[in-house]
Amino acid sequence: QVDVTAMAQLFGYVDVTDSGFIAAVLSIAFNPLFWNVVARWEHKTRALSRVFGSPRAACYCLGAVILMLNGVRSHCFTEAMKSQPKLEGLDCHWAYYSGLTISAVGTLFVISSFLALGFTGTFLGDYFGILMEAKVTSFPFSVLDNPMYWGSTAIYLGWSLMHASPAGLLLTAVVAISYTIAVLYEGPFTEEIYRQKHKGAKNK
Repeated sequence: QVDVTAMAQLFGYVDVTDSGFIAAVLSIAFNPLFWNVVARWEHKTRALSRVFGSPRAACYCLGAVILMLNGVRSHCFTEAMKSQPKLEGLDCHWAYYSGLTISAVGTLFVISSFLALGFTGTFLGDYFGILMEAKVTSFPFSVLDNPMYWGSTAIYLGWSLMHASPAGLLLTAVVAISYTIAVLYEGPFTEEIYRQKHKGAKNK
C-alpha cells in the first residue's frame, strides 16, 4: 500500500504553485509531446524531409531541437530544486553518494543507448524512413527496454538526491510518468513501421 503519510510530508516541502516548479513540469511534459507530434507528422507528410532536402538532414535538425529542449528542461528542473527547501533527512553524505551512483548508472544507460542506436536511431530516424536493419539487442537493451528513457529518469533521480530536494523527487516522478506515456504511444507505432517494412520486403 502507498504510504500516504510519507507522500503528505513530501508535498509539505514542495510549493507546486511556484512559477519555477510549474515551468519545470511544463517543460517535462512538453518534450515527449513535441517530438512525438512532429515525428508522426513527418512520417505522414514527409514535410520536414522536403524542407531540409533529405530525411537524414531533417532527422539531424529535429535531433538538435530535441537536445536543446532537453537542455531547457534540465535547467528548469535545476532551478525548481534551487528555489525550494531541502529535506533534512536527505541532506547527508549517504544520500549524496547514493544519488551520484544512481546518476552515474543513468548516464551509462543513456550513453550506451546512444552508441548502440546511433544519432538517427536515437532521434526517431525510423519516422523519417531511416530504418535499422535489425532490432538492437546489445547492452543496454539486453538489460531493459527503453534504456535511454529510464537512464534519463535515473539521472534526474540521482540529481534530486544529491540536492536533497523533495521538489526534485516529485519532478522525477513527473519525468517517469511522461516517459511511460511516451512509450505507450511510441512502442506500437514504431512496431507498425517495421511491420510495414517487413511486409513490403516480402511482397517484392
